[in-house]
Amino acid sequence: MSRTVALGIDLGTSGVRVLAVLPQGEVVAEVTRSYPLLTPQPGWTEQRPSDWVDASLEALKEMVRKLAGYDIAALGLSGQMHGMVPLDAYGEVVRPAILWNDQRTGEAVVEIEQAVPRTELIRRTGNPAITGFHLPKVVWLRQAEPENYARLRHSLLPKDYLGYVLTGTMAAEPSDASGSNCFNLAAKVWDEDVLAALAIDAGLFAEVIASHEVTGTLKAELAAATGLPTDLPVVAGAGDNAAAATSLGLSSRHPELGSVSLGTSGVIFAPLKEATPDPEGRVHLFCHADGGYHLLGVTLAAAGSLQWYHDTFAPDIGFTELIARAEQSPVGSSGVTFKPYLAGERTPHLDPDLRGAWTGLSLATNQADVIRSVLEGVAFSLRDALDVMAPLTTLVSGLATGGGAQSPFWLQMVADVLELPLTVPRQNQGAAHGAALLAMQGVGLVEDATRVTEGTGGRLVTPQDPERYREPLVAYRAGHPN
Repeated sequence: MSRTVALGIDLGTSGVRVLAVLPQGEVVAEVTRSYPLLTPQPGWTEQRPSDWVDASLEALKEMVRKLAGYDIAALGLSGQMHGMVPLDAYGEVVRPAILWNDQRTGEAVVEIEQAVPRTELIRRTGNPAITGFHLPKVVWLRQAEPENYARLRHSLLPKDYLGYVLTGTMAAEPSDASGSNCFNLAAKVWDEDVLAALAIDAGLFAEVIASHEVTGTLKAELAAATGLPTDLPVVAGAGDNAAAATSLGLSSRHPELGSVSLGTSGVIFAPLKEATPDPEGRVHLFCHADGGYHLLGVTLAAAGSLQWYHDTFAPDIGFTELIARAEQSPVGSSGVTFKPYLAGERTPHLDPDLRGAWTGLSLATNQADVIRSVLEGVAFSLRDALDVMAPLTTLVSGLATGGGAQSPFWLQMVADVLELPLTVPRQNQGAAHGAALLAMQGVGLVEDATRVTEGTGGRLVTPQDPERYREPLVAYRAGHPN
């Protein structure tokens, strides 16, 4: 058996995860470390980049201890998208990083839309101005903290900042950069016209290289501190969604196969060969790590809605029992409808101020109806996303991931509502795994990171009776905000 591994590191919102992966895709070791989330004001989310670095180095050091007898060939990067790490001329952090789910940038979005017409921004970057994206954070810094903006010389995405700390080289790659609001999808460069309209220097942003390219090698002092090999190649990697898709073997070569995630948020991932945005910008369009593109439809509170119901109304009931109770309610939840806008909504509404609601409650409503309405509401919100994506894709099936996909009842419901066959893959190791595969490609251990796990199969769930959900879907859409 091969004793050569690549490491993948995923810089998440709650913590960092490091995997060691063999060239055939098998995981041989895993280490995680957590770090705090800062919420200095309502709607603000920040983290200290130093916490990311400390946790990452601790995790890498522990990983080296686990890998006695293995050769470590490369390290690939992944992580939370859209965040802003502002650096001064000396590469020092100016203020805490502003994260993807931060909502302070409403006025900045207005300024961007006044400077660049919405249709033009979508045509160039694939997306309208969105509060969580990177560029609005830069504009906010200029508006709200001019003293910090005056110090700003570099604006990096989270994983790219970690790469800079590890290697001393500032680099970005298309999958993460395309979630910035200022990356030209067709040319795959920072859009100087968009930035010029806002009087922002394109030099703030790092040089863009391919996702599988080596950004640099590990600094000698960090190799000594962690036990990693001296001059270990560090590969650019990908944003978390593109890296997770790479792990699943999803590629723009096969745009008919995507994925549906029932995690805290719900995500439909659809690969594309060409950059084809929704003209209204209702669904995200990003670069994929394989050189193609992908659409991303997002429901912000998927399994998160069920978690909220559990924590608020049924903390003493396990999730298995909650779903078992939902099965006692008929299709349509006896007329109860749930809108899962507990954290606002992305696709297709793009409104952070939307809020959830139940309608159709009566004295005859029971707990089973209410729970089932939550499950159905999430499925219907994903159908809203898929309907926007459908004219732009050739999607005919998907891989099902996330904790919610472990429920046969809920997954069958989602397959029926989406009218899409779904397969639960045998292996689903997420973004850190995809980063490791990209690292292997970067140093020649594999030819194509997306081919390592391609076609691995798993449990297939086919739509059984989509017709029965069509009337409840109409009821769900009644009174839609847009």
